[in-house]
Amino acid sequence: MSNFIDFNSAKKLHEMQQSQNKITQLFTIQYPIIQAGMIWHSGWKLASAVSNCGGLGLIGAGSMYPDILRENIQKCKQATDKPFGVNVPMLYPNLDEVIQIILEEGVKIVFTSAGNPKTYTETLQKEGLKVAHVVSSTKFAMKCEDAGVDAIVAEGFEAGGHNGRDETTTFCLIPNVRKHISKPLIAAGGIALGSQMKAAMILGADGVQIGSRFAATVEASAHENWKQKITQLQEGDTHLTLKELAPVRMVKNKFFNELEDIYNVGRNKESLIASLGRARAKKGMFEGDMEDGELEIGQVSALIDDILPVDAVFRNLLKEFEEANNPSL
Repeated sequence: MSNFIDFNSAKKLHEMQQSQNKITQLFTIQYPIIQAGMIWHSGWKLASAVSNCGGLGLIGAGSMYPDILRENIQKCKQATDKPFGVNVPMLYPNLDEVIQIILEEGVKIVFTSAGNPKTYTETLQKEGLKVAHVVSSTKFAMKCEDAGVDAIVAEGFEAGGHNGRDETTTFCLIPNVRKHISKPLIAAGGIALGSQMKAAMILGADGVQIGSRFAATVEASAHENWKQKITQLQEGDTHLTLKELAPVRMVKNKFFNELEDIYNVGRNKESLIASLGRARAKKGMFEGDMEDGELEIGQVSALIDDILPVDAVFRNLLKEFEEANNPSL
């Protein structure tokens, strides 16, 4: 089942990470590369492909009914013998049922987000699971450490999807979080190249979580219209909005302009909720409606020009990482 990438620079990086890297040791993976558990993108095909390449694939529970989540976990176990995990956004319903399915299916790694890290960390760890939590500020990273999580994902506001209110960039966030915590640290937000991965690790991260680049892959479960759209995006085509509810970075399209119109007539919170309550994210990213759907993606989409299979993404990341170590190459 393994699709391990075996060429010289990858081999050297693998050997270095195995001996020194906290993330590869914590999750028993080959490279400190985690695929974000993005809603409508991160099914079993994407998660298993990432894990088979030596990273950590995450199934995105946020867009799955409990029975669909169980099916995806079971298929992922059949498709890979490598570690994989589940991302659980705690702002969604059915959380207790989701956690129970994760335990019943023998998943060993959970990434939680958009909620209190104390809610499930102890329960999961007592069952032998590793728990990481996603934050957008140093203050919340410190709360995660107090909650006893195994790793912390610090995400800058360049990231797509749900985001922090403080608009702190990844380059500012990572070194500050590193100063205040001792837990393994994963950088997220604005990372799609191996050189960006290297930069994040120089700033203090032990590994990276990548979303947008894996959204535009053959194995991602999103609609083909949306994948093609990602490759066409330029600087300035996304914007962080909806701070009154839960901040989210999305593409400026017809739906986005409708939200802006609501803001222009008085920032009516009830109208915003009504507009969002039409399954807009599913309509856009999963069903392929590029005008009336909600399209969540990071600023780094401006650097994504093609739809690739996951193993090609890994080859590029590792090659770029190695070239960042040796700029003269």
